[in-house]
Amino acid sequence: MGAQAWIIMVVICATFMQISRAVDSSSVDDKILSLPGQPPVSFQQYAGYVTVDENQDRALFYYFVEAESDPASKPLVLWLNGGPGCSSFGIGAFSENGPFRPRGGGLLVRNDYSWNKEANMLYLESPAGVGFSYSANQSFYDLVNDTITAQDSYIFLQQWFVKFPEYKDRDFYITGESYAGHYVPQLAHLIAQSGLKFNLKGIAVGNALLEFNTDLNSEGDYYWAHGLISDATYELMNSVCNSSQLWRESITGSSFAACVVVNKRLSVEFPNAFDDYNVIGDICISSGESQLDVPSYPFRPKFKVSSSTQSVQAALDQTKDAGNIDVCVQEKSSQYLNKKDVQEALHAQLVGVTRWTGCSSVVNYDRRNFEIPTINIVGSLVSSGIRVLVYSGDQDSVIPFMGSRILVDGLAKELGLNATVPYRPWFEDKQVGGWTQVYGDILTFATIRGAGHLAPLTSPKRSLALFSAFMSGKPLPEALPN
Repeated sequence: MGAQAWIIMVVICATFMQISRAVDSSSVDDKILSLPGQPPVSFQQYAGYVTVDENQDRALFYYFVEAESDPASKPLVLWLNGGPGCSSFGIGAFSENGPFRPRGGGLLVRNDYSWNKEANMLYLESPAGVGFSYSANQSFYDLVNDTITAQDSYIFLQQWFVKFPEYKDRDFYITGESYAGHYVPQLAHLIAQSGLKFNLKGIAVGNALLEFNTDLNSEGDYYWAHGLISDATYELMNSVCNSSQLWRESITGSSFAACVVVNKRLSVEFPNAFDDYNVIGDICISSGESQLDVPSYPFRPKFKVSSSTQSVQAALDQTKDAGNIDVCVQEKSSQYLNKKDVQEALHAQLVGVTRWTGCSSVVNYDRRNFEIPTINIVGSLVSSGIRVLVYSGDQDSVIPFMGSRILVDGLAKELGLNATVPYRPWFEDKQVGGWTQVYGDILTFATIRGAGHLAPLTSPKRSLALFSAFMSGKPLPEALPN
């Protein structure tokens, strides 16, 4: 028996053992009556825990929001943020594609471009140690890896469907961004190979790490093409020390003498007051350190802060960029989710930590996993008939669209898929929303024009349009509407 088959068998056995025991609580127990400061809504919300290891007392926190209208006819979508170690709830739901955004002062406002307009949205804080998820045995945090994360997420889903049996046969999609380029395909593959009943129809990953060298070595080309570095630095990155070597230094702690000069040049040419996850966006100016800024996770959403005489409240009131995007929404999320009444409404608790943080400071993730490619897993999903969307906000320099485009095109050639939709622009609201290419009507690549690493935050309307098209199985609009 191969190692992968053995892992799948172990997961299935563990799953049946978990399900044979009592589920933590019913969906009724997890229903949110109302979140503090929220506007009135007609859809239902739920939040709570699913135990994935009773012996270790390890439990994952989830937030589930039904579709705005006719939830019984809409698919179920799981959203996973990356990091590794960042919150799908506080970042994904509260800053990107969930129904609410924190306004400051303990208030929430509606997100006009929430993805629950198209689907029932399930947000999972994974692995344990992220957000409100926890392991009572904190030695679990000493070395977490992709295999553990996929296994726990798989067990979570099995248990969650016991809580919500009405969704177990619903069309199911797994979505996410950044390091979820590992989480999403690995979880989907585990489901596809398990033989258990999941009605998995497709996956979508945005600005996703799929193959370390290809993705990371696209950075130098992106920097230079966007005028972010000098010709001399670009030449050094092509001849002396490339981006994958620079990242390898940061994730392994190793040191490459050839990279010293490149690092020095980049530190001069990249000012602190610049967000390389959204090169056209502003940053949040704060007098304190953002709860989301955890340096140990290089693929986390990076929100830079700088010293300022500006008050914290002034930072919380800041809403500024070309699209009127609130660049301080993450700090507001952190303040809101650390309120006691909010945690009580969410049925959440803090175990082993004193504050909710957007990216975990306790999980020690095995960084060797970063260099394990997942594009081959994406290929196996396509071959099994599961639809795949790989999309990129085109203003992200950390995992640039060029790498994703190369990987998807190479995968299509490897699988013998012809282009059924040639490379072309797609439109939303009489404007170019981005560019797309479709292979074999099952594998799609698309860019979102003007979006950064967190596409639903930085380009919410176009991100929703892309998500809507993917959910419906329809091609992206190819011409201006009449």
